[in-house]
Amino acid sequence: MKILMVCLGNICRSPLAEGIMQQLADKKGLNWKIDSAGTGNWHIGEGPDRRSVRVAHKYGIDISKQVCRLFRQTDFYEFDHILVMDKSNLSNVLAMARNVHERNKVNLLLGDRIVPDPYHDDSQFEPVFKLIEDGCKAFIEKQKNK
Repeated sequence: MKILMVCLGNICRSPLAEGIMQQLADKKGLNWKIDSAGTGNWHIGEGPDRRSVRVAHKYGIDISKQVCRLFRQTDFYEFDHILVMDKSNLSNVLAMARNVHERNKVNLLLGDRIVPDPYHDDSQFEPVFKLIEDGCKAFIEKQKNK
């Protein structure tokens, strides 16, 4: 299975989501490919935010080698699931979908809730990590039951 995690700048939430989902999938022996992208182009080619790197490292996940990229139309073809962090990301990605099949691949990671952007508040990186981890665990459980 191929899963794409999407947030705004691809430096805080989606790199965490990529790292967390990959670690959880690997631990369960799932042969999943996880990637991440952003809907905004400010940070293309950069690494994740140092605060995301730090909180991931605290939990044994290395996201320091990830490189920010922009969400692209071909991602609909390449990925089975596109999990977005908030409603703005959801709207931006759905606006690029060309058909119902592509639209059906796109969902909020937390179902009907959003993962808040921690960029402007250092104290939010740990709670955001936990939210994303819970969302990833729930996604894996849901896939097991299909």
